[in-house]
Amino acid sequence: MKGLEIAYKFYEEYGREMIHTMFPQYENKIAAGLVGEGSECFGFDDYISRDHDFDPGFCLWITEETEKEIGFSLYRAYGKLPKEFMGVKLMGQSFFGTGRKGVLEIGEFYSRFTGRKGVPQSLLEWLYLPEHSLACAVNGQVFKDDGGEFTAVRNQLLAGFPEDVRKKKLAARAVIMAQSGQYNYERMAKRGEFGAAAMALAEFIRAAVSMIYLLNNRYTPYYKWMFKGARQLPVLASTAEQVEKLAQRSDNCQKEIENICIDIIEELKHQGLTAGSWDYLEPHAFEIMDRIKDSGIRSLHVMEG
Repeated sequence: MKGLEIAYKFYEEYGREMIHTMFPQYENKIAAGLVGEGSECFGFDDYISRDHDFDPGFCLWITEETEKEIGFSLYRAYGKLPKEFMGVKLMGQSFFGTGRKGVLEIGEFYSRFTGRKGVPQSLLEWLYLPEHSLACAVNGQVFKDDGGEFTAVRNQLLAGFPEDVRKKKLAARAVIMAQSGQYNYERMAKRGEFGAAAMALAEFIRAAVSMIYLLNNRYTPYYKWMFKGARQLPVLASTAEQVEKLAQRSDNCQKEIENICIDIIEELKHQGLTAGSWDYLEPHAFEIMDRIKDSGIRSLHVMEG
């Protein structure tokens, strides 16, 4: 059983009753679910995931006002819940695994991922936020949120990047893919600079995966879950599989690089982001830039973002 299912059952069996019994007047002010860091929040966990930072716990999100009123008491009550459920108990916790579950103030929870107690407030803030942080802010599942404060922020983030920011990022990925994959990879290989060729290929792969997520208007997760998540995307999932196969090869990659770029260009055209007939991605990047409405974003270097 996946971690999300275990967390939900644990909440239904113990968490909901604890809140109802001990904090009845706050039942409608406490949101519950499982969102954030950890493979279980993405639904990507397996038996290997359970060797660290994995337990049946869940998140209880409260407002700053509620935190002042009952935060400590709620924290203590959560801490007294069973340490094992359905045969699952915490096998070991890393330094990075602390503070992921339990009682969390809504603003503090989101500030971990957005730098603010909510959504970014400017296009530049959106542009420079790491995509994997945003992916963590919107994954998982909300079990209950009668007050709606937690879900209100979540829904705004789930809408994806503002369109000018998405276009800017698409342009940057297109340039990186053109330079690293279509241009430099083969040149480095011909020179016998195989280490540099491998680096160029890695740059191309990372940019290509991010490009595919952006064309789905989704946030790219942490590198170890990029491909697993990409296989489930509605747009260009088969192209993502080509990129994954490319990552497992060591030679004669140029044809695959060009095929991937062709797929990307066709989808860019389909979404009305470019109309050019070039096979090389770089001129498409500048056409995308021309379609950005905000002058500040449009004036940035093409590789920014």
